[in-house]
Amino acid sequence: MTAATDMKPADERELVLIRLIDAPRDKVYRAFTDADLLKQWFAPLPWTITEAELDVRPGGTNRFVMRSPEGELYPNQGVYLEVVPNEKLVITDAYTEAWKPSEKPFMTAILTFEDEGGKTRYTARARHWSAADREAHEKMGFHEGWGQCADQLAALVARV
Repeated sequence: MTAATDMKPADERELVLIRLIDAPRDKVYRAFTDADLLKQWFAPLPWTITEAELDVRPGGTNRFVMRSPEGELYPNQGVYLEVVPNEKLVITDAYTEAWKPSEKPFMTAILTFEDEGGKTRYTARARHWSAADREAHEKMGFHEGWGQCADQLAALVARV
């Protein structure tokens, strides 16, 4: 079970989602770093993840493919900038792999996992290259989609 919490973004280019997940942070972190687990929760249903490749180390590839209910595929690729096991992941699409710049960077995700009495305070910060990108992400349904995914994450870690 998750509880929603609002937090003021650091600036006009940031979106923030916070949830308290009833599971220890090593389980929550593992759901982000194990490709087989990530595929089970990372897209808001009825969307799915069809492929995932996670080389969890600074400079390592973070690649997944989302599939829409209509069958359209949306590949996403980036790299890990920072990895602190069970505490923090920083991922950006500014690079596609091995520090190769992407055509159009959109955001950097900063994911933190804090222990809170045996539960995990999960904070997702999406920092965008521009206020227009942040606004576009918000209109795409950042809070609804990432919130639904956080609920799916909580359900997964409750049973694994």
